[in-house]
Amino acid sequence: MKKLIMGSLILLLLLLTMTGCRSGENGEVYVYSYGDYYDPEVVADFEADTGIRVIQDTYDTAEEMYPIIKNGSANYDVVCTSDYMISKMKGENLLQKLDKKNIRNIKNLDEDYMRKAEEYDPGNEYSVPYLVGVSGILYNKKMVKGKKIDSWNALWDPDFKNNIVMQDSVRDAFAISLLRLGYSPNTTNPKEIEEAKNALKEQKKLVYKYANDSARDLLADKSAAIGVVWNGEYNYTHDLNKDIEFVVPKEGSEFFIDSWVVPKSARNKRNAERFINYMCKAKVAKRNFDYLYYTTPNTAAIKMIPSKYVSNPALFPSKETIARCTLLRNLDPDTTKLYGDSWKEVKSK
Repeated sequence: MKKLIMGSLILLLLLLTMTGCRSGENGEVYVYSYGDYYDPEVVADFEADTGIRVIQDTYDTAEEMYPIIKNGSANYDVVCTSDYMISKMKGENLLQKLDKKNIRNIKNLDEDYMRKAEEYDPGNEYSVPYLVGVSGILYNKKMVKGKKIDSWNALWDPDFKNNIVMQDSVRDAFAISLLRLGYSPNTTNPKEIEEAKNALKEQKKLVYKYANDSARDLLADKSAAIGVVWNGEYNYTHDLNKDIEFVVPKEGSEFFIDSWVVPKSARNKRNAERFINYMCKAKVAKRNFDYLYYTTPNTAAIKMIPSKYVSNPALFPSKETIARCTLLRNLDPDTTKLYGDSWKEVKSK
C-alpha cells in the first residue's frame, strides 16, 4: 500500500512538473485595457505563437480602472493605461518594475517618445509606451463659414452656437480652457482654475453636446460643425466625410502616452512581459495602427506604414507640434477635488 501511495505521489509530482510548473510559459495572461484598443486578431496570433491563453477585460476611463487595481477587486497581469495614471499608481506602489530582458522588442520604440515617457516614469522602469496621441479640433470646413480654425478660441465663437462638441471629461475640458487662457493644463493655482471654470460656464450656452467617443460621429454626419477629438479619430471621420479637417491649436494641446504596465498583484508577470514584448513587434504594431489609426511610437512599424499616413500631420504630429503639447500630470488630492467640484458646477448650470 505504501509503495502504491508513493508511486501515486511520484506520478502526481511529475504531472505538476509537466503542467502547473510550466504555466509560467504556457499558462494564462489577464489583460485589462481600454475597450477596442488593439486588433483582436493580434491576440489570437499571440495565443497561437506562445500557447498562452489571453483573458481580456476592458474599461472606459483610467479612473474606472484605478480602484479595481487599488482594491484588488480582480487580478490582472498587464494593464494598458494613461501617463498620469501610471504616475499615480507607481507612487502608490501598485506597479512592478519590468524585466527588460523579457521585452527585447522595446528597441523598436522611438527614443523621443521614450524620453517623453520619463516625465511620468523616470528611467522607463515600470511602463512601455503603446500608443501616443494629441487632442485637437476636428471641423467641417464647409460648416465653419470660411473661418480659419487654428485656436481654441474657435470653441467659444458664438457663430458656432449649437454646433460645438466638447469633451465630456474634467481634465480634458479644463486643459482646453486653461491652454486658451495661457495657463498650464496641470496648474494647481486656484485662481487659474476658477478663471478656466468661468470660461467653460460661459461656453456652455454654445455647446451642442458634451461627448467623448461619439464626437467623431457627430462631426461625420454633420450634426455639429466643430468639436474636440484625439488625432486618431481623424482618419475614420475623414473617410466618412471628406470635408472634415483636423488641427492642433496654436496655444498647444494635451498630449498622451498610453503604456503597458504590470500591477504589483500580477500572478503571471513573465507572461505579461511576453505579451508586452509581442505588442512591440514591428508587424504587430503596424497591424494595430491599421486597426486604430492612432500614432504608434514604434519606429520599426512606421517604416512599414504607407507614406500617405506617415506624412499626414493629423496621424503623425510633427516633433514641433509635440513640443508645444503637454502631458497631464497626476495632481494632489485637494487640487483633484477642486477640478472635480468645478466641473460639476460647469455641468450643472
